[in-house]
Amino acid sequence: MEQFKGKVWVLGDDIDTDIIIPTEYLALPTVEDMKQYGFSPLRPELAGQIGEGDIIVAGSNFGCGSSREQAPEIIKALKVKCVIAKSFARIFFRNSINNGLLLIENDKIQDAVKEGDEIEVTLGEKITYNGTDYEIHSLPDNLMEIINAGGLVEAMKKRNGVK
Repeated sequence: MEQFKGKVWVLGDDIDTDIIIPTEYLALPTVEDMKQYGFSPLRPELAGQIGEGDIIVAGSNFGCGSSREQAPEIIKALKVKCVIAKSFARIFFRNSINNGLLLIENDKIQDAVKEGDEIEVTLGEKITYNGTDYEIHSLPDNLMEIINAGGLVEAMKKRNGVK
């Protein structure tokens, strides 16, 4: 099983897509141009502090609101390894998978972890924090294929032998 560690950024419940990337920045030409404004209504400094491989841990209903695909694209552009939340909005969940962003549901870790701490994830098995294991379920193989390929388009190219 794949394992990785990351520094934690803790967010609350109902983080909607307007918090992830506010509407006024959607007119910028690329996701790379937009990423610096990620989470700016909530914490203007956060996008500049997130490092490659970091992990966002949030509460319930992460990604609620509009169905804009830029929301998971921004998180991925910030090089976040995964988002762990108590629950995800359904459209955000699917948009994230289609864009190659790993999401993990767990209803206990957010209440235990502190921002800046490190957690270890063993995909399909557990999250380990301060010596305690928090069980997680594995995503179906077809969804992991999409995530591992970097998104749905890349997964279909790979599956169909297109370069």
